Amino acid sequence: MTGTRDARTTARGPHPGPAARARDALLRRLVLLIAAGVWQLAAVAHHSVYFPPPLRILRHARDLWLSGPARHVFLSDAAIADVLPSLGRMSAGFGLAAVAGITLGLLIGRSRRAYALCDPVLQFARAVPPPALVPVFVVVLDFGTPMQLTSIASGALWPVLVNAAEGARAVDPLRLDVAAVLRLTAAERLRLLILPSALPRVFAGLRLSLSLSLILMVFSELLPGTADGIGFTLTDAQSRSDLLTVWAVLVLLGALGFLLNTGLLAVEKRLVGRARSGWRPI
Repeated sequence: MTGTRDARTTARGPHPGPAARARDALLRRLVLLIAAGVWQLAAVAHHSVYFPPPLRILRHARDLWLSGPARHVFLSDAAIADVLPSLGRMSAGFGLAAVAGITLGLLIGRSRRAYALCDPVLQFARAVPPPALVPVFVVVLDFGTPMQLTSIASGALWPVLVNAAEGARAVDPLRLDVAAVLRLTAAERLRLLILPSALPRVFAGLRLSLSLSLILMVFSELLPGTADGIGFTLTDAQSRSDLLTVWAVLVLLGALGFLLNTGLLAVEKRLVGRARSGWRPI
């Protein structure tokens, strides 16, 4: 038994230690700093109005959104008026897509007949570009928050649903047979077998949906009739030929995407590790 475990460990490779992880994190930050430094030097050398230096962009972004009082966590009025509503819409749409996608995906994935019947529809729906549906929602719901939330939730739903269904189908049939012999309830099978097996696929879908939610949030705010939000700030700056604000918005979106993905990865690591540690062999 020990030899088998050692062989599996050798095949998978040793887990990186704290020193290796710290070195990798340092290298990633170093690459980012080098890229920013090259951009800074090239922008200063060419003096192009279309490509301002990153330090100037960061200073402008700070003045726009992080120049408020300390009691407001240094958020300026512009951040409260534009950034927070966008994050609220994105979070609501992503939350709806996550709850519906995980629930429906687990239900469909555990039924062979339901999966066979629904798979063509799922593959068709996931192939439709989410922004292409926004004009449909504009016609049905008109401009406004309901249209934006529907656009975000409908586009972010499919990666979660498909991955949750695939994860639920990946449960070892032998474990399910043993669970049936032990007469585990449906709730116990869900907690001890299905969720630990499906969680990695579920989080893979959630990461894709999070990126789509950010994209659809901006896209829905680019449309006429929007009075606030990051997308509105982008179109307003473009109409005024304020390229510095345009670049600041792009940097803000990149930073938000990075921070949100990092947070989701941390949640995934914690929940998957907890699920595996609580997964008692049966």
